[in-house]
Amino acid sequence: MTGQSFTPQVPAKPSIDGLEDKWVRVWEEEGTYRFDRTRPRADVYSIDTPPPTVSGSLHVGHVFSYTHTDAVARYQRMRGRAVFYPMGWDDNGLPTERRVQNHFGVRCEPSLPYDPEFEPFAQRAPRARGDGPRQIPISRRNFIELCERLTEVDERAFEEMWRRVGLSVDWDHLYTTIGATARAASQRAFLRNLARGEAYLAEAPTLWDVTFRTAVAQAELEDRDEPGAFHRLRFRSADRPVYIETTRPELLPACVALVAHPDDARYQELFGTTVRTPLFDAEVPVLPHRLADPEKGSGIVMVCTFGDLTDVTWWRELDLPTRAVLGRDGRFAAEPPPGVAPGPYAELAGKTVFSAKERVVELLRASGDLDGEPRRLVRPVKFFEKGSRPLEIVTTRQWYIRNGGRDAERRERLLARGRELRWHPAYMRARYENWVEGLNGDWLVSRQRFFGVPIPVWYPLDDAGEPRYDAPIVPAEAELPVDPSSDAPPGYNEDQRGEPGGFTGDPDVMDTWATSSLTPQIAGGWERDPDLFGRVYPFDLRPQAHDIIRTWLFSTVVRADAEHGGLPWSDTALSGWILDPDRKKMSKSKGNVVTPIALLEEYGSDAVRYWAASGRPGTDTAFDTGQIKVGRRLAIKILNASKFVLGFGAADGPATEPLDRAMLAGLARVVDEATRAYDDYDYARALERTERFFWEFCDDYLELVKDRAYGTGPAAASARSALRTALGVLLRLFAPVLPFVTEEVWSWWREGSVHRAPWPEAAELADAGDADVLAVTGAALREVRRAKSAARASMRADVTRAVVRGAAADRVARGDLAAAGRIAELLLEDGPAELAVDVELAAG
Repeated sequence: MTGQSFTPQVPAKPSIDGLEDKWVRVWEEEGTYRFDRTRPRADVYSIDTPPPTVSGSLHVGHVFSYTHTDAVARYQRMRGRAVFYPMGWDDNGLPTERRVQNHFGVRCEPSLPYDPEFEPFAQRAPRARGDGPRQIPISRRNFIELCERLTEVDERAFEEMWRRVGLSVDWDHLYTTIGATARAASQRAFLRNLARGEAYLAEAPTLWDVTFRTAVAQAELEDRDEPGAFHRLRFRSADRPVYIETTRPELLPACVALVAHPDDARYQELFGTTVRTPLFDAEVPVLPHRLADPEKGSGIVMVCTFGDLTDVTWWRELDLPTRAVLGRDGRFAAEPPPGVAPGPYAELAGKTVFSAKERVVELLRASGDLDGEPRRLVRPVKFFEKGSRPLEIVTTRQWYIRNGGRDAERRERLLARGRELRWHPAYMRARYENWVEGLNGDWLVSRQRFFGVPIPVWYPLDDAGEPRYDAPIVPAEAELPVDPSSDAPPGYNEDQRGEPGGFTGDPDVMDTWATSSLTPQIAGGWERDPDLFGRVYPFDLRPQAHDIIRTWLFSTVVRADAEHGGLPWSDTALSGWILDPDRKKMSKSKGNVVTPIALLEEYGSDAVRYWAASGRPGTDTAFDTGQIKVGRRLAIKILNASKFVLGFGAADGPATEPLDRAMLAGLARVVDEATRAYDDYDYARALERTERFFWEFCDDYLELVKDRAYGTGPAAASARSALRTALGVLLRLFAPVLPFVTEEVWSWWREGSVHRAPWPEAAELADAGDADVLAVTGAALREVRRAKSAARASMRADVTRAVVRGAAADRVARGDLAAAGRIAELLLEDGPAELAVDVELAAG
């Protein structure tokens, strides 16, 4: 059913202003987008919606990509599918913690006791001269309560914004990544990973952010160009000096070996011998290894524990000792590592990396072990994507999940999953494969933060009060979610916490991706609502931005493969970035974002959605208010053209006149093209083709047919029938992108919602004629108008005689062209392929 017609109730002055408030309310009251969970899985279309990070406000980049998803959801709903389209809020992790710290002026100090009376703005921390306001230290529980308080406010604002944008989500299925449901699902998946041997605890070199004091996973890294310098240092061997070049002279006390390539003739006699480090006089071996580059620097390098990831490889493969000097705070330890002279090391104790580097260079220069002056350069340095200081490598105990980084068989299986997945656009699969093939370690999932899903593990304490990490205590799944920092494990009571023979809880939380990687399970009711899960899983679509293929998409595949033995969805549709005027990605961290509320208020939601849906799948798109203005003009034109069409009145029977049938034939082609485009997730192509036809419909067909439509008899009835048929189809074609204006016009003359109406099919336009009739007649009309313009005559000026020549002249709808062009005598003559029109204007 396309909705029953009735006598149109058209406003005297239609306007797109205020449509959002009107229809958001109606859609909610009538449950227009509510998921029908009585439908079998074959009739369901489920979407694993990206949960936006709730920290601050949304920006136009969010509106851009979520509009793409919403257009697909609306299309599938009109195709008769029961669309499961939930929304989630990603509210745990660093962005929320940072926002809470800045908003409330607090910082988390886990050693402090909980204060049930604490109010953040009731206390003011003193300032030091020249400093900004200091952050008040509070307990972890107090800190988490503030996180929950602020995210609740942000979430309400986000929901209001998404409703204003017109997202057709079912708000009854809202979830949060920190809520009890998500915590239970995340902890359950982790415990099952642990039981299957996919999760494990290991003490190893870890990429460490010294600002946030947390471990960082490979997927969260980014390279940034930083200034540095090569320092040429002299090591001493028994026979001769050995020179190495390094950008990190401050790590000299952490040096455990020198390494050169096995085939490098310069160092053959040194392999198997030892040298002594400058300043710190530590004895270190000289060893061969294939990763040493003979062409770089002096060809021999020092191995430190740890300066970079290559140091970790050498340390592991050459079975080297560890000389750790950096603590988790990014400062040099108070005591030197074994084998390092304490006198010179005392010069570095407690210093930051920057200060230590300056001091080491001064000492090297004074000792004569610095050969020449440092050689300046710019080189890529690894950062945490949310951090502001270079990462260090610190040995810590962390939890990992196996992801193929150290397991060839698992890696091949995950690559095969990527080939099973249907990618839109298809070339994006290469990014997935490049990431999987380049993994150099398993997924580090523990974080030393506070507002996140706790690692659901306790450790028994031995008689000396030391944790037994090899014998973790886990809860029963029925007990989830748990917080080991405040809950006692099975068989213990709270009085035994921290006591010899008692227990201690794992202090860490999970990486936010460890929870977000389970969004299909969380939203779909895994183990919580088996009926729902059976109707929606595996999901049909994962929409997301292309830059988080390595994080969100891959990690979700990892979890689904481990838990369910298959893909979590059949298709993925990738959106590009929004670029600022300098062609840089818009992001909150860069401070170059545009918030959407002003745009929505000035231009209307449909106009902003039009701009968003014009962006090609997977393609980065520049922010352009000009395109938004085009969208507003289109929405207004739909209102005005619809009012014009409905003003002709209804007509029974089919379209019979050649021009009417030609228009419907052209529209049938558009329906087929738009349908194919949406089936391929190419919303931009569907919009482009629909819009092009709509303007031809307004500029050519309406002008050609309006005189006849005002008349009486069968020819007039044919025109009115064609006009209403076309309007009904066009509104449905535009509905996925322009939901407000199409719903408004639909309500003027149809029952129900356009968004519950069936998607148009070419079969509705059966008995259509030759589409070229409209194209040729429209071209001829434009030539007549061009002649009138050249003569500076009114478009309503009479034409005494017009001659249309060309190979297609016989396809001209003679009567309609004569009426629209006010032509007294119209002749059609065969001629060359190109159409030409001779116009003779009436005198006067």
